Amino acid sequence: MALDTTQIQDKLVATFGESVFNFTQEKSIFSLEVASDKITAVLLFLKNDETLRFNFLTDLCGIHYPENDENHQFTVVYHLHNWIDNVRIKIKTYISGTNPEIKTVSNIFLCANWMERETYDFYGINFIGHPQLKRILNMDEMISFPMRKEFPLEDGGRTDKDDRFFGRTIDNC
Repeated sequence: MALDTTQIQDKLVATFGESVFNFTQEKSIFSLEVASDKITAVLLFLKNDETLRFNFLTDLCGIHYPENDENHQFTVVYHLHNWIDNVRIKIKTYISGTNPEIKTVSNIFLCANWMERETYDFYGINFIGHPQLKRILNMDEMISFPMRKEFPLEDGGRTDKDDRFFGRTIDNC
Protein backbone atom coordinates (compact mmCIF):
# COMPACT_ATOMS: atom_id res chain seq x y z
CA MET A 1 0.00 0.00 0.00
CA ALA A 2 1.38 3.40 -1.00
CA LEU A 3 2.17 5.98 1.64
CA ASP A 4 -0.30 8.87 1.68
CA THR A 5 -0.28 12.26 3.39
CA THR A 6 -2.96 11.28 5.91
CA GLN A 7 -0.72 8.50 7.26
CA ILE A 8 2.21 10.90 7.56
CA GLN A 9 0.16 13.54 9.35
CA ASP A 10 -1.54 11.06 11.70
CA LYS A 11 1.76 9.44 12.74
CA LEU A 12 3.45 12.80 13.34
CA VAL A 13 0.56 14.24 15.35
CA ALA A 14 0.24 11.04 17.40
CA THR A 15 3.95 11.16 18.24
CA PHE A 16 4.69 14.90 18.51
CA GLY A 17 1.30 16.52 19.20
CA GLU A 18 1.25 20.29 18.83
CA SER A 19 4.95 20.46 17.92
CA VAL A 20 3.94 19.61 14.32
CA PHE A 21 1.36 21.82 12.65
CA ASN A 22 0.25 23.72 9.55
CA PHE A 23 -0.02 20.68 7.28
CA THR A 24 -0.59 21.65 3.63
CA GLN A 25 -0.38 20.10 0.20
CA GLU A 26 1.59 22.30 -2.20
CA LYS A 27 1.38 20.77 -5.66
CA SER A 28 2.97 17.32 -5.26
CA ILE A 29 4.80 18.08 -2.00
CA PHE A 30 3.26 17.61 1.42
CA SER A 31 4.42 20.40 3.76
CA LEU A 32 4.41 20.95 7.48
CA GLU A 33 5.95 23.11 10.18
CA VAL A 34 7.79 21.88 13.25
CA ALA A 35 8.75 23.64 16.48
CA SER A 36 12.49 24.32 16.22
CA ASP A 37 13.33 22.47 19.45
CA LYS A 38 11.77 19.26 18.04
CA ILE A 39 13.28 19.28 14.53
CA THR A 40 15.94 16.61 15.14
CA ALA A 41 13.45 14.28 16.84
CA VAL A 42 10.94 14.71 13.98
CA LEU A 43 13.55 14.12 11.26
CA LEU A 44 14.90 11.07 13.07
CA PHE A 45 11.37 9.70 13.42
CA LEU A 46 10.61 10.31 9.72
CA LYS A 47 13.79 8.51 8.74
CA ASN A 48 13.55 5.52 11.07
CA ASP A 49 9.81 4.80 11.15
CA GLU A 50 9.23 1.52 9.28
CA THR A 51 6.18 2.90 7.49
CA LEU A 52 7.36 6.44 6.68
CA ARG A 53 10.99 5.70 5.62
CA PHE A 54 12.05 9.23 4.61
CA ASN A 55 15.66 8.14 4.30
CA PHE A 56 17.05 10.81 2.02
CA LEU A 57 17.60 14.51 2.73
CA THR A 58 17.24 16.13 -0.67
CA ASP A 59 17.86 19.71 0.44
CA LEU A 60 18.34 21.94 3.44
CA CYS A 61 18.32 25.71 3.10
CA GLY A 62 17.66 28.94 4.93
CA ILE A 63 15.32 31.85 4.31
CA HIS A 64 15.45 35.31 5.87
CA TYR A 65 12.21 37.16 6.71
CA PRO A 66 13.34 40.40 8.44
CA GLU A 67 9.76 41.73 8.41
CA ASN A 68 8.53 38.87 10.63
CA ASP A 69 8.46 39.07 14.42
CA GLU A 70 11.73 38.43 16.25
CA ASN A 71 11.12 34.69 16.81
CA HIS A 72 10.29 33.97 13.16
CA GLN A 73 12.93 35.92 11.19
CA PHE A 74 14.77 32.88 9.87
CA THR A 75 13.44 29.65 8.46
CA VAL A 76 15.31 26.42 7.91
CA VAL A 77 13.65 24.24 5.27
CA TYR A 78 14.26 20.50 4.95
CA HIS A 79 13.17 18.45 1.92
CA LEU A 80 12.98 14.69 2.50
CA HIS A 81 12.35 11.87 0.04
CA ASN A 82 11.00 8.39 0.62
CA TRP A 83 12.49 6.44 -2.32
CA ILE A 84 10.44 3.31 -1.69
CA ASP A 85 7.04 4.99 -2.07
CA ASN A 86 8.39 7.97 -4.06
CA VAL A 87 6.97 10.53 -1.66
CA ARG A 88 8.51 13.92 -0.90
CA ILE A 89 7.86 16.22 2.03
CA LYS A 90 8.93 19.72 3.01
CA ILE A 91 9.48 20.64 6.64
CA LYS A 92 9.88 24.22 7.81
CA THR A 93 10.98 25.48 11.20
CA TYR A 94 11.30 29.11 12.29
CA ILE A 95 14.12 30.44 14.45
CA SER A 96 15.03 33.71 16.14
CA GLY A 97 16.60 36.63 14.35
CA THR A 98 18.62 37.70 17.39
CA ASN A 99 20.32 34.35 17.87
CA PRO A 100 19.70 32.22 14.77
CA GLU A 101 20.64 28.72 15.84
CA ILE A 102 19.26 25.22 15.58
CA LYS A 103 20.56 21.71 16.24
CA THR A 104 22.51 20.03 13.47
CA VAL A 105 21.05 17.09 11.57
CA SER A 106 24.41 16.09 10.08
CA ASN A 107 24.47 13.17 12.52
CA ILE A 108 21.15 11.94 11.05
CA PHE A 109 21.83 12.68 7.37
CA LEU A 110 25.53 12.86 6.45
CA CYS A 111 24.77 14.99 3.39
CA ALA A 112 23.52 17.75 5.73
CA ASN A 113 27.13 18.57 6.56
CA TRP A 114 27.66 20.58 3.37
CA MET A 115 24.14 22.02 3.33
CA GLU A 116 24.40 23.31 6.89
CA ARG A 117 27.80 24.85 6.20
CA GLU A 118 26.41 26.57 3.12
CA THR A 119 23.39 27.85 5.08
CA TYR A 120 25.69 29.12 7.81
CA ASP A 121 27.94 30.76 5.22
CA PHE A 122 25.12 32.69 3.55
CA TYR A 123 22.64 33.30 6.40
CA GLY A 124 24.69 33.06 9.59
CA ILE A 125 22.50 30.31 11.06
CA ASN A 126 24.47 28.41 13.70
CA PHE A 127 23.94 24.64 13.57
CA ILE A 128 24.66 23.50 17.12
CA GLY A 129 26.77 20.34 17.24
CA HIS A 130 27.95 20.55 13.63
CA PRO A 131 31.40 18.90 13.37
CA GLN A 132 33.03 21.68 11.32
CA LEU A 133 30.78 24.72 10.98
CA LYS A 134 32.82 27.24 9.04
CA ARG A 135 32.51 29.12 5.78
CA ILE A 136 32.49 26.90 2.73
CA LEU A 137 32.06 29.20 -0.31
CA ASN A 138 32.80 32.72 0.91
CA MET A 139 36.08 34.03 2.28
CA ASP A 140 36.80 33.27 5.93
CA GLU A 141 37.43 36.99 6.52
CA MET A 142 33.85 37.97 5.62
CA ILE A 143 31.94 39.44 8.54
CA SER A 144 28.54 39.57 6.82
CA PHE A 145 26.14 36.98 5.47
CA PRO A 146 25.26 37.79 1.83
CA MET A 147 21.82 36.13 1.60
CA ARG A 148 20.37 38.16 4.45
CA LYS A 149 18.00 40.84 3.23
CA GLU A 150 20.00 43.66 4.85
CA PHE A 151 23.04 42.75 2.74
CA PRO A 152 23.42 45.37 -0.06
CA LEU A 153 22.77 44.10 -3.57
CA GLU A 154 25.59 46.14 -5.05
CA ASP A 155 28.92 47.44 -3.87
CA GLY A 156 28.61 51.23 -3.77
CA GLY A 157 32.38 51.60 -3.83
CA ARG A 158 32.89 50.03 -7.26
CA THR A 159 34.62 52.31 -9.75
CA ASP A 160 34.84 49.85 -12.65
CA LYS A 161 31.12 49.78 -13.41
CA ASP A 162 29.30 52.38 -15.44
CA ASP A 163 25.54 52.34 -14.70
CA ARG A 164 24.74 53.67 -18.19
CA PHE A 165 25.60 50.23 -19.59
CA PHE A 166 22.97 48.62 -17.37
CA GLY A 167 20.11 50.98 -18.22
CA ARG A 168 20.50 52.88 -14.97
CA THR A 169 21.22 56.56 -15.24
CA ILE A 170 20.67 59.40 -12.86
CA ASP A 171 17.78 60.59 -15.07
CA ASN A 172 15.63 57.47 -14.64
CA CYS A 173 16.26 56.85 -10.93
